[in-house]
Amino acid sequence: MQIQSLENLIQYLTKAFRELQIDFFLTGSTASSFYGAPRSTNDVDVVALLEEKHITDLFRLFPSTDFYLSDIAIHQAIRDRSQFNILHPSSGLKIDVMIPEDNEFNASRFRRKKESVPLTEGMTAIASEDDVILMKMKYYSEGGSDKHLADIAGIIAFSGDNIDLEYLNYWADRLGVNDIWKKIKNKSGLTKKDE
Repeated sequence: MQIQSLENLIQYLTKAFRELQIDFFLTGSTASSFYGAPRSTNDVDVVALLEEKHITDLFRLFPSTDFYLSDIAIHQAIRDRSQFNILHPSSGLKIDVMIPEDNEFNASRFRRKKESVPLTEGMTAIASEDDVILMKMKYYSEGGSDKHLADIAGIIAFSGDNIDLEYLNYWADRLGVNDIWKKIKNKSGLTKKDE
């Protein structure tokens, strides 16, 4: 398959991970653009339950003729529950593969993901609106840029009727982003819905 756009790359990634039976979902700016205001990016953020048994086939489906992957980085990401990159040099596009920690919040994110979302040229799995908002707040609280707040505002403006305030209130408190969440609710008018 010719990869010339982010949409092509998402389609390729989805097909490959489903073939390997890797449970995954898209998140980050790809997900926030789906639910809110579009934002250009050269990265696809994906959370995946990748294991050592998948590595050989991962190199087969992302061959070195078209992609760049580091065997060391993949093993380290699996061991440390961190992330590694899959680069597509000819297009300048990149996949950030995040291996999640085994905790209650990540289990919830996988339970609530949307499995068959139409994204341009095919179906893919994507995080729920609520979980995208929570992660954007978490990244912002860790010193991330204001683009995370802009993404959240876009999601609320376009998909606000679909968000689960009870879920967001619960996890904002558990994740330590309650102050940010209160400010977002006040600014967006969600506080009234929450009363």
